[in-house]
Amino acid sequence: MTDLLLALWPLFALIIGGFLLRRSGFPSEAFWPGAERINYFLLFPALLFGNLASAPLDNPALPRLAAAVLIGLGAAWLGLLLVRRLRGWPAARFGAFAQGVLRFNTYLGLAVVGSLFGKPGLTLAALMLALMVPAVNVMSVWALTAERGVSLRSLALPILKNPLILACLGGAAINLSGIGLPGGSERLLGMLGAASLPLGLLCVGAALRPQELAGEVPALGWNCAVRLLVMPLLAFGVARLSGLPTLESSVLILFFALPTAPTSYVLTTQLGGDGHLMAGIITLQTLLAAGSLLLVLAGIQGLV
Repeated sequence: MTDLLLALWPLFALIIGGFLLRRSGFPSEAFWPGAERINYFLLFPALLFGNLASAPLDNPALPRLAAAVLIGLGAAWLGLLLVRRLRGWPAARFGAFAQGVLRFNTYLGLAVVGSLFGKPGLTLAALMLALMVPAVNVMSVWALTAERGVSLRSLALPILKNPLILACLGGAAINLSGIGLPGGSERLLGMLGAASLPLGLLCVGAALRPQELAGEVPALGWNCAVRLLVMPLLAFGVARLSGLPTLESSVLILFFALPTAPTSYVLTTQLGGDGHLMAGIITLQTLLAAGSLLLVLAGIQGLV
């Protein structure tokens, strides 16, 4: 438990630091949108591209890991659709609830994986992202727009333009081609990638909105419980049924235990969803994850 605490607290210290920096006005309010964009479009794609370009794609457990990811997300999606039918949620609320359950904070996930499992864990996480990012994007857009009708174009465009997906595809293509990363390009990508996670965690903290927690306590409570506790239990069951090795199981469970992504707020407001509810979900899940991730990771050590 002490080792886990030592691995986690610096990551959440950066999140809190980002929140305090933005509250204090340092360096300026205009800094944070620019920092998020440079991370999303340059630094983070460099991290994913570099890891996938040198990943051991012949790992025999990868097909089972891919199947486990899709089965876990599919089961959660079917559960959400069933509850929506029973409760009669409008798309504005259902979209926020769905993103709270399905989406994940990629920066925090890769930072935790890197701290605990090193480069082999980061490689597996990058491979999982190549599947999870397009899947949860399609589900999120559909959830927010189902009442107005959804076209194939509206589902496909966010995926085709997503720099994380493009980086994963590009890295895998370089890997399969056998070209590799010559002439110091691997070091360049490594330097860019190393900057992405600390900056990403600072931006996560800067995006927190504690003022949005009022008025939706029951909804926030059950959504956080499902995302932070039920989803990792689902992933554990799928990992066991799939017969995944220890490292693959651990990374799968961890990603299903992460709080939702701060970018969920942007998508929600752009597509007419309940921004107040989404901001509250993001904030509370991120705060509670400091304790729930420690619990989940301790469970992984004992069960996997």
